[in-house]
Amino acid sequence: MTHHQAAAPASHTGAPYGRSATKEDSLQYLTFSLGDEVFAMDIRSVREIIQHGAMTVVPLMPEFVRGVINLRGAVVPVIDLQSRFGRPKAQPGKKTCVIIFDVGPEGDRVELGLLVDAVSEVVDISPSQIEPPPAFGTSIAREYIHGLCKVGDEFIVILEPERALNIDDMAALAAQGHAA
Repeated sequence: MTHHQAAAPASHTGAPYGRSATKEDSLQYLTFSLGDEVFAMDIRSVREIIQHGAMTVVPLMPEFVRGVINLRGAVVPVIDLQSRFGRPKAQPGKKTCVIIFDVGPEGDRVELGLLVDAVSEVVDISPSQIEPPPAFGTSIAREYIHGLCKVGDEFIVILEPERALNIDDMAALAAQGHAA
């Protein structure tokens, strides 16, 4: 290989350091709705999306745990995201879905179901499009939000699932509820 051939791949871009902003720099996010708001989570943690169906209610669970489902032999808890954010319980409708995703530290991942009003689409969002969460004006705790992004003419709240759906935090909430 000649020197000219080795330099060619880096020199074809006009971007600094031989890199161009491409679609490869973007991450894919699954968007879904809760009421009138649009949320998103990194698609890499999403395992599948299933239709809302019958759940087994587990006694003495916090209100935001709607129950458990049997997913190919595995017991998967289903979290009502509306209720988790301190809002009234979700009222399932025709488009209500359960997003099955993995949460937790590497090597100790747990499958959870997330009850949402409707799943929208997968969108590409580059890190430069994501603004930090606002200090005010949002109806959910700031630490649950990774950031905000405008896609088209709507704002999307990008969730921080490791915080919003942290198993240890949810277990502590359940313990507090039972101690009262």
